Amino acid sequence: MPEQPPYLRVADELRQRVKEHMWEPGDRLPSRAQIGKECGVGENVVRRAQELLISQGVLEGRAGSGTYVAEPRPRVRVVRSSAREQPTGSPFRADMTAVGRQSDWESRTDAKVPAPADIATRLGVDEGELCVRTTYEFLADGRPVQLSTSWEPYDLTAGTLIVLPEGGPHAGAGVVNRMAEIGITVSHAVEQPEPRLATAEEASLLGIQKAALVTHIERTYYSDTGRPVETADIVLPAALCEIVYEVPIGRQ
Repeated sequence: MPEQPPYLRVADELRQRVKEHMWEPGDRLPSRAQIGKECGVGENVVRRAQELLISQGVLEGRAGSGTYVAEPRPRVRVVRSSAREQPTGSPFRADMTAVGRQSDWESRTDAKVPAPADIATRLGVDEGELCVRTTYEFLADGRPVQLSTSWEPYDLTAGTLIVLPEGGPHAGAGVVNRMAEIGITVSHAVEQPEPRLATAEEASLLGIQKAALVTHIERTYYSDTGRPVETADIVLPAALCEIVYEVPIGRQ
């Protein structure tokens, strides 16, 4: 097997020291020079190891002060499953209730936003076609744990009571239930998750370190005629969220 890169070896060593309580939450780590001397590596290797552990929530960097052992934040279990679509309520609220957390979310909707090229492709519309864009910040016990940006074709819901996802009599009911109100049956969703580093804006909103590891889920809902009716970019910090997929098993 190929030899483990030095920064991963150092990261494992630092993680083990935290695990064995050689360093407790809130403790400041020794200098990179000292750690490098102990581990037989240069300061740049230690920096990469610390950046990895910061992205995983094990450590935290404080500007002008140094690197510290992060206070543990219990991970939130987030279930992705078609079975979570309920006639009332939201899947996120169900997830939070299941783990004894208070749930809430903040949102902002902008109507008649021209679709960027990638969103237009996902929705099967022309670039620049008007859409309803809603941004969400989901909270568990008052702390942000998930971001989402949703896009719906404006011509699909214009003039109906569901044109604003978080306004009107069906506010917060979710895509499946809202679309049913205007006679559209959502048959399935396609999700594509991939890991990446948080942007500066995402890190600020989620209260995590810059370039921390997140899971980005590209989700699109489709009607029973095959038309995309909504697409969203969902961002969950890896250190705070445990993502679980439930796969329904059909029986003859």
